[in-house]
Amino acid sequence: MKRIHTDGACRGNPGPGGWAWAWGYDVYASGSESHTTNQRMEVRAVIEALRENADGPIEIVSDSTYVVKCFHDKWHVGWLRRGWKNSQGQPVANRDLWEELFPLVLESDRVVTFSWVKGHSGDAMNDFVDVLATGAADLQRGQHS
Repeated sequence: MKRIHTDGACRGNPGPGGWAWAWGYDVYASGSESHTTNQRMEVRAVIEALRENADGPIEIVSDSTYVVKCFHDKWHVGWLRRGWKNSQGQPVANRDLWEELFPLVLESDRVVTFSWVKGHSGDAMNDFVDVLATGAADLQRGQHS
């Protein structure tokens, strides 16, 4: 199983943001958006990782409880059953990104699993994708300051 670490970052929330994914230290990607949120970048990182790594089973390792709990706690089941409303009856935040992500996870023939890792806790790969994501956000900030 391919183990891919993902991370999202934002300078200000909302503000310039960055996302990153890495499969080891040699295969990785990052990108940015000029005006976004940390949660949007966390979801974007997973979307980009799954798009670029289309073959075989994948374990996504993230420090985002937002991303991991959506699948572990099956938030998506309730969201879809309630017509894209959360448990409080409010519209699901970042629906556009979830609509991109769900087919990559839920409608794919491959197995996609999610694991949580505590951020900034010394996990080398989590630290690596954090540097990539914050670096992308910082580049975006520099272009739009």
